[in-house]
Amino acid sequence: MAADRPGVPRHVAVIMDGNGRWAQARGLPRLQGHEEGANSVREITRACREKGIEALTLYSFSTENWKRPADEVAGLMALLARYLGQERAEILDNGVRLNAIGQTDKLPAPVRLALKELMHASRKNARPDKPGMVLTLALSYGGRAEIVEAARTLAKQCQTGRLRPDAITEDLFSNSLGTAGLPDPDLLIRTSGELRLSNFLLWQLAYAEMYVTETHWPDFRRPQLDLALAAYGGRERRFGKTGAQVNA
Repeated sequence: MAADRPGVPRHVAVIMDGNGRWAQARGLPRLQGHEEGANSVREITRACREKGIEALTLYSFSTENWKRPADEVAGLMALLARYLGQERAEILDNGVRLNAIGQTDKLPAPVRLALKELMHASRKNARPDKPGMVLTLALSYGGRAEIVEAARTLAKQCQTGRLRPDAITEDLFSNSLGTAGLPDPDLLIRTSGELRLSNFLLWQLAYAEMYVTETHWPDFRRPQLDLALAAYGGRERRFGKTGAQVNA
């Protein structure tokens, strides 16, 4: 696994940006860019699993994306439902456990049910006794909303006397988030050149290395992933220490 190999991240998070711009540059409908982006999802998921990366989290649909034109949102939901069906065998047969974070109750019923069913079916993958990769889809997701929900959960426990306020630690808070049980991302990849987090994993990305590429997501494949991983491998991760301390 990645934890056994220096320079290989345990957890990679990706802001998949540029599908619409990729399509517009080619005179194509925006939805066709999303369809081509789904091919990148398939290739990058497979590549990360083969490289021994333990967790891959993809920013698939944000809470703000609901504001997009209704026909584009409907197309994205149909594409997601199709993806879950087409990738079922790939996920189940290759040690991948599917996870989802975000306000998934807002997804259309067919998507929500397909997602829930595949998550349940893949639970046997990526267990402690059967190492595999956890693929997390951030759907109807917002980092601030996730933090607020975790705070509410802990506040209710304090209110009922199950938890003392002074017993709340960073670890306890982390375990109240949707990514509980996963290591924090080591590497954040953002495609299409934008330099912002866009409300993604605001708590979890505190110490992640950031890699931004001008490549639009539909063109981000294995060679581009290799470049991102090579850049990560060249970083010195100090976590507040000096370079001398780390090297020692």
